[in-house]
Amino acid sequence: MKVLSRCLIGIVLLSTFNAVNAQNRADQFNGGKRVVIIMFDGFGMSYFKNAPMPYLKSMINSNGFFKQVSALMPTVTNANNTSICTSTFPEVNGISGNFFLNEQDQEEFMEDKHLVLAPTIFQKLKNYGVKSALISSKKKSTTLLCEGTDIVVSPETADTSWTNKLGKPAEIYSKEINYWSMRAGIYLLKNRKDIGCVYIHTTDYPMHTWAPTDSNSISHLKNIDNYIRQIHEAAPDATILITADHDVNHKSRCIDLQKALKLQNIAIKLALSPEKDKYFKHHRGFGGASYVYLKNASDVTAVETALHQIQGVENVLTRAEAAQKYHLPPNRIGDLIVLGDSTTVFGDLEKEATEQLPDTYRSHGSVYEINVPLIILNSKKHPPASFFNYNKDIAAWLMDKKYW
Repeated sequence: MKVLSRCLIGIVLLSTFNAVNAQNRADQFNGGKRVVIIMFDGFGMSYFKNAPMPYLKSMINSNGFFKQVSALMPTVTNANNTSICTSTFPEVNGISGNFFLNEQDQEEFMEDKHLVLAPTIFQKLKNYGVKSALISSKKKSTTLLCEGTDIVVSPETADTSWTNKLGKPAEIYSKEINYWSMRAGIYLLKNRKDIGCVYIHTTDYPMHTWAPTDSNSISHLKNIDNYIRQIHEAAPDATILITADHDVNHKSRCIDLQKALKLQNIAIKLALSPEKDKYFKHHRGFGGASYVYLKNASDVTAVETALHQIQGVENVLTRAEAAQKYHLPPNRIGDLIVLGDSTTVFGDLEKEATEQLPDTYRSHGSVYEINVPLIILNSKKHPPASFFNYNKDIAAWLMDKKYW
């Protein structure tokens, strides 16, 4: 009995020690402050520069940090959101776009958490005893980036436990759905103070629909600015980190590369748009980059030469060149990577090889959407500006003890 008692006492003491140690690590994280990460989808520099967001900009000017940084190629959501969420390049985390050709030679949406090859910020924070929540206007992010989270919610899939608190969300093709996601974050900051990190991902439907100076865009950004103010007021202790995955620009031409090559009597296996996702109304699956798969490796020179003959094609890289230049995973991109000029996108067309797009069409995916803001608010200490070169760097410093 004495031996059993000593064992029980030892177990209790060990459990207590582990609990205290975990709490100490949680208290050490970011100086004991909570963190709100806002991945503002589509909020590239053209929107930031024109944004009527007085609260955000006053916080930057008073005691904040801002730097223009580079997004990652291709400039599509999943590749960038995953890189931001893991603080790694696609070559490490494995996410090369919204859509890819898998190992079974099947086209697949990149929405499964098992495709992510690097630990998320949520998994890393668990090592510090810090709980996390992931809120995304797009449900695809909740299945892709959910590893390590304690709470996951999307207005697309919200149940009554959320709609009873925040009301019924607007449809995905609206600017109002972003307001619901922001309110969900504010609710957690007010009512779940045990959650140390809240990650909010909005949708870029407003950017696909309206140019930066359009009155609807201005209204959307003003409202987001108001929600940033409410986040700060709900959690004055919290550090707020904001960045984007890409900018959005008008595109006037779409090219179906497989059909365009066929007009030159060149056959390929597949031309795939890494921008393609289930949100067809956003961009019709058209993007400024394309992954081209060859029928035979020996066709590379002929296909590359033919691609350069197509108006709107600005650059063609081999798999090895693209992987090195843009830090992409070689096994999840094409044999050739095609980049469009500033007004060209690529995708599947029903009939012709080329389609002229309406004046209202807006998309991304190319190097012309690569400049995005990186913003830090309400932080006592952060790295020098030279630390931040990519949007993925915004959360990297949270795991580096010398900066907190």
